[in-house]
Amino acid sequence: MPKTTKKSATKSTKKSTTKSTKKKPARKANAAFMRPVTPSPALAEVVGTKPIPRTEVTKRLWAYIKKNKLQDPKSKRMIRADATLKAVFGGKSTVDMFEMTKLVGQHLK
Repeated sequence: MPKTTKKSATKSTKKSTTKSTKKKPARKANAAFMRPVTPSPALAEVVGTKPIPRTEVTKRLWAYIKKNKLQDPKSKRMIRADATLKAVFGGKSTVDMFEMTKLVGQHLK
């Protein structure tokens, strides 16, 4: 039986080096999140009275929650409101963390 030898066709595939050397620009923050907002008097007791970006409002609110141990130990998603946060949460004693952002948004101008 004669051996058949196949020659593999080799294609020269050069990848463009311009694509791999290009660096993506740094991610820009959304201007809507970085625009300073003024908290209501009820929310100002927690985050302060000066206008601050929404992202900073969230950071300060979580810092307050953790400092005062207001997260439910069994379900970390639930926030137990103290007297200060009840005014922000519309009188509710426990709020889901996703509902919390909705309620806090009502206190920002």
